[in-house]
Amino acid sequence: MRTIAEIIAEDLSVSLGHVQNVIALLEEGNTIPFIARYRKESHGSMDDTQLRTLEERLQYLRNLQARREEVLRAIDSQGKLTDELAQAIEKASTLVEIEDLYRPYKQKRRTRASMAKEKGLEPLAQQIYAQKRDLPPPAELAKAYLHPELGVETADDALSGASDIISEWISEDPSLRKRLREAIFREGVLQTKGTGEEDSVYRLYHSFSLPISKLQGHQILAINRGEREGLLKVGTGMDRSRALELLRRSIVVPGSPAMEFMKAATSDAYDRLLEPSMEREIRSHLTENASEGAISVFALNLKALLLQPPIKGKVTLGLDPAYRTGCKIAVVDGTGKVLDTAVVYPTPPHNKMAEAKSILTKLITTHKVQLIAIGNGTASRESEQFVAELLAELPDKLSYAIVNEAGASVYSASKLGAEEFPQYDVSLRSAVSIARRLQDPLAELVKIDPKSIGVGQYQHDMPQNRLSESLDGVVEHCVNAVGVDLNTASPSLLSRVAGLSATTAKNIVAYREEHGPFAQRQQVLKVSKLGPKGYQQCAGFLRLPESSSVLERTGVHPESYEAAQRLLTLCGYALEDAAKGTIQDLPNRVKELGEHRVTEFCGVGLPTLKDLMAELLKPGRDIREELSAPILRSDVLDLKDLKPGLQLRGTVRNVIDFGAFVDIGVHQDGLVHISEISNRFIRHPSEVLSVGDVVEVVVLEVESNKKRISLSIKQATKA
Repeated sequence: MRTIAEIIAEDLSVSLGHVQNVIALLEEGNTIPFIARYRKESHGSMDDTQLRTLEERLQYLRNLQARREEVLRAIDSQGKLTDELAQAIEKASTLVEIEDLYRPYKQKRRTRASMAKEKGLEPLAQQIYAQKRDLPPPAELAKAYLHPELGVETADDALSGASDIISEWISEDPSLRKRLREAIFREGVLQTKGTGEEDSVYRLYHSFSLPISKLQGHQILAINRGEREGLLKVGTGMDRSRALELLRRSIVVPGSPAMEFMKAATSDAYDRLLEPSMEREIRSHLTENASEGAISVFALNLKALLLQPPIKGKVTLGLDPAYRTGCKIAVVDGTGKVLDTAVVYPTPPHNKMAEAKSILTKLITTHKVQLIAIGNGTASRESEQFVAELLAELPDKLSYAIVNEAGASVYSASKLGAEEFPQYDVSLRSAVSIARRLQDPLAELVKIDPKSIGVGQYQHDMPQNRLSESLDGVVEHCVNAVGVDLNTASPSLLSRVAGLSATTAKNIVAYREEHGPFAQRQQVLKVSKLGPKGYQQCAGFLRLPESSSVLERTGVHPESYEAAQRLLTLCGYALEDAAKGTIQDLPNRVKELGEHRVTEFCGVGLPTLKDLMAELLKPGRDIREELSAPILRSDVLDLKDLKPGLQLRGTVRNVIDFGAFVDIGVHQDGLVHISEISNRFIRHPSEVLSVGDVVEVVVLEVESNKKRISLSIKQATKA
């Protein structure tokens, strides 16, 4: 038997030693971000995605082994565990295989077969199933098994019971189930029929048929939802005659006296037991795969959204649009501190445009507002028009940006929102959140349940625990990849740092409020409930941008401070040179000295040496600055302004299986179908697009009545 580590190494195509090292590190209580960033020599520089996959595979295989042992014990307790069966269970590599092998031994409710066995008909079934040529026909055999007192009065009664037993044997045969399952995946078809109006949201599936092998994840999830809502009827399977041919070829002995009986029993097994069971299995498998694919896309989109470049240090006015209740306004300074709030009514039914302009102009002038963030929810279109008109009248040039406000209302009404802003009502908290999202998307979005951020598809139809686990991993990765300012980070942000919990994050904030700003990372050890292990995990991800020590501003872990100093000394530099940014020749000097010699002198491996150089060359760098900045606007387009052929710049808001939605400044996002994304073949839009990308698009078609905009990226000329 191969070990779990050997199986993972083969599955993931990585070295066995690296897998064993990662398993050991996980068992020691190390976090994925810490392992990924500071233990590269141990795992061959796998990234955190690979490490999470390894961790998931490890958990699956451990669960598989636990289930294997349960099944072996259960069958053994019945006295039915043979060496051959035990070997088959030990060799099974998936839960499906183990469950197939266990199926005949499961304790189940009374079935037609079990009732036939109670009538003493199992020996008859065994004789018929053997299909020996020297035995008489089943009808003759059946005469020896009449038990009127048990309800078996005629040969037909006996044959009917024997058929039920044989049908159950056939339906529970692991090798037959495997063969049939593979055939259905290969040749089967999924069909749907609409039960409602043909022009419903499920119109594509009103009369739909597609080979199972060609189904896309988004189609499966849409069909499932339509079925749950009672608007679609769904069926899966393969041609009945092909399925029966496959089964009979494995079961029926040609020329035996029992041949016709066995053919009939096989048909009964397929129609009554196998076909419904296989349909449930196939649908479940398709849904599971589609959910995993959708979770993966959601995770990619969330990562891109969280890593949107911040617009730091600018006084920002956040506007949460609304109709009847008015637009909520919050002005925050460059650090996110609230300076002022207001409510204006420029939208219907009030239309108090002049009053709203007067209030906003005063706020902009008084607080020297540099940027306006408008939420993209209800009344966003009218609010944007109002802001564009106001900016045109102001003497100083000012820009605005449309901000995805998904989840802002959830945060505003949450316990966290109430703790942070007890003095403001729910709607004003939303305006603050919208302003801060533009200033630092990551710091603000970590306060919200990732599922509420709205950059996925069919997220409510997925396994919620699995979705949460995946998205939490993305948030953890983003926070640790960027790093957090130890002296300004909120408890929400700190709690996502490797090694910290909600409790220790709150304790850090309480400590700095009582004792003042942290001067060095090591002071964190004084925080209540944060021990050496927690400090080891979190230290490298905490930053002190104002520190006099350049290393405290970087992602260099305190355990590597000595190595960093030795590196600089060996190359003729000092820490002060790194702080001044005058060590640009460091890579060349390392090359001249020889990497092997430098790693030996510094006492680190090559991956850590490269990380040290990267951090020292750009102390305090923010990886988000390398990405596309948000589009800032000063005027607004209307749907009626769009004409086929018009080229515009837009921001990718969501990437899904069949395309991407792009904000082009008309409130209604346009759809770029996957066929219009690239001139080369792509399997999924995420291969070339991410949320937040700024792209050139061409308008293909506008359906004003349905508010649909079709766009193309591949037909746009480069700006």
